[in-house]
Amino acid sequence: MSKTPVKVDGRQLVLTNLDKVLYPESGFTKAEVIDYYSRIAPVLLPHLAGRPLTVKRYPNGVEGQFFFEKNAPKHTPDWVRRVNLPVPGSTKDRESIDFALVEDLPTLVYYANLAALELHVPQWRVNEEGKAEEPDTLVFDLDPGAPATIVECCEVALLLREALAEDGLTASPKTSGNKGMQLYADWDGRAEPSAYAKALAQRLEKEHRALVISVMTRSARTGKVFIDWSQNNPAKTTVAPYSLRARAQPTVSTPLTWAEVETCQSPEELVFTTADVLERVADQGELFRRA
Repeated sequence: MSKTPVKVDGRQLVLTNLDKVLYPESGFTKAEVIDYYSRIAPVLLPHLAGRPLTVKRYPNGVEGQFFFEKNAPKHTPDWVRRVNLPVPGSTKDRESIDFALVEDLPTLVYYANLAALELHVPQWRVNEEGKAEEPDTLVFDLDPGAPATIVECCEVALLLREALAEDGLTASPKTSGNKGMQLYADWDGRAEPSAYAKALAQRLEKEHRALVISVMTRSARTGKVFIDWSQNNPAKTTVAPYSLRARAQPTVSTPLTWAEVETCQSPEELVFTTADVLERVADQGELFRRA
């Protein structure tokens, strides 16, 4: 194992196997993963701050086996902030888990070095004492059932934007980095978020039956867009804005402008790799929640 000692914002880290290819189709290496996360950190970190982290790790690259990791590993440096939170119904029969919080560049680089390609967070934060607060974000995950694509997701996103605006909520879109997209809005606690999201999804299904479905049955999704309202369950997480995805290419969950959503004609228009996203941020700055 090759080791490279580095200092990141005053923290000493040891990076390993930097030349290891994690995306074989494009030859994208661990060094490039770390470089991307380091360069995107100024716009990524605010979306991670205060939110307990779940990572999807690919130690042998996107074509190898992966695993989800919620509990901070025992070898996690002591300077990484952690919070102990209850996990009712844990599949490993644990009453609580020590979650890491990614709130600075050294922690982000530490996880990138673990081949934590995907960063997932809940729709709520913890306070300074490490206690869970009420959800501050509403999210709709739009999942197209073939032959529907992200083009149809854009149509549904526009319907959701209008419906949310009627309730005084401003929506912001991003790609999932996979085949669909997500819509976020700041949440003011006016109702239980999952109940609100479910009711809105059901309403749009009733009004647009040829396009929208609100139930999880996969066989019923053909040619439609599933509005996954259940992502608002406090136990669930959603891929963070600017996170990498474990696809053939190093695609990113990318914030969009509404103009891009309104004019999308083909799925290829809304596929963005790390290089694309770094260029977008350099040219346009942070788009999310002010699109």
